[in-house]
Amino acid sequence: MLNILWPIFIILSFIYALISGKVNEVNNGIFTSLSDAVELTITFLGTICLWNGIMEIAKKTSLINKMTNMLKPFINFLFPDLKENRTAKQEISMNMIANILGLGNAATPLGIKAMKTMQKENKKKDTLTNSMMMFIVINTASLQLIPTNVIAIRTSLNSENPTSIILPVWIATIIAAIVGIAFTKLLIKKSN
Repeated sequence: MLNILWPIFIILSFIYALISGKVNEVNNGIFTSLSDAVELTITFLGTICLWNGIMEIAKKTSLINKMTNMLKPFINFLFPDLKENRTAKQEISMNMIANILGLGNAATPLGIKAMKTMQKENKKKDTLTNSMMMFIVINTASLQLIPTNVIAIRTSLNSENPTSIILPVWIATIIAAIVGIAFTKLLIKKSN
């Protein structure tokens, strides 16, 4: 749908610019936006490299295993269907740890891997299991201690205090996670 809407918006913008005689402003806007996009990409690249490096160091130490063990009771509560599937639980743990640390780009491939592992045991291949639905809800809420992407965007836009967003992000993601988990558990209970 977006690949239809964006070209329509772009074409309408150019038509409006031609009619109103503001083609130069559109051209300036395009080049300014391109410059901002490159600057933002470089900022993101640096942030992603930093946190992926920290994640690699954490993998080589016992930190990830300790964090995974801390999440084990929580994961067993959220995903009771996966009691025997240690691989899926470990992949879910890694995804949750990456999200908690604000490493959305590192969390995505881990999340896809976890979904593929859960899909292998899914008897109805065209229908999501309860565990898959819960996993999607948790990823959508994206509980984060360090919202690196938001901080990087605020830094690139010269925010005076780019980290001031941390407390509101904690509040929003905790509430989103609690509400999402509660409703998902309720809907799973009703469907059984």
